[in-house]
Amino acid sequence: MKAALPNPIIDGACLKATVSTGFTATGPKGQAARMAIVDEHGNILAVGEDVAWAAWRVCVEVQENFWEGQGHLVVHTSPPCRGHSKKLAA
Repeated sequence: MKAALPNPIIDGACLKATVSTGFTATGPKGQAARMAIVDEHGNILAVGEDVAWAAWRVCVEVQENFWEGQGHLVVHTSPPCRGHSKKLAA
C-alpha cells in the first residue's frame, strides 16, 4: 500500500511519526517546528500540537476501521458539516 502513495520531499522541513509520539515536525537544522492547516489563500486556520494530534488520530482511526472491515473510508476530526460546506465525501 505504501508504494501506491506519493512520498514527496518537503524542502526545509522533516516530518516523522512513531506509534507512541504521533507526528513530529522539525526544521532543516533539527529545530522544533509545528504543523498547520493552511487554506488555499495562505491563511493559517489552525496550528500547533492539537493539529498534529488531530491528523495522527485521523490516520490511526482510518487504518483501524480498514483493519476491522467497517468500510469507513473517510474519518473526520469533527462532524463534516460543522463550519464547512455540506458537500459529502465520496
